[in-house]
Amino acid sequence: MIGIEEFNQVEVRVGTVIAAVINKKSRNPAYVLTVDFGEEIGTRKSSAQITDLYTAEELVGRQVICCVNLTPMHIGSVKSEVRILGADSEGGVVLLAPERPVKNGERIY
Repeated sequence: MIGIEEFNQVEVRVGTVIAAVINKKSRNPAYVLTVDFGEEIGTRKSSAQITDLYTAEELVGRQVICCVNLTPMHIGSVKSEVRILGADSEGGVVLLAPERPVKNGERIY
């Protein structure tokens, strides 16, 4: 169990995917996603293993929920700066997204 203080340290925000391409150097099939979080945060990249359920074309323009304050990690040749949140499903990872459009960069509580 963690307290609310620890939970509040995790910064989860809404962003919009503005580009999606195959991560050719990832060990497992993945996309490199560029996500726009608005003026305060800007754009960030992430490598996401979501090729089972999503095409690159359908990801562009989609809003996603991401943790934006994790230490970046390298996946293949990509510096993954944010963690895109999703849930395991039998067919792959299902992305979490707001029910209605939200301004990019808005915080999730």
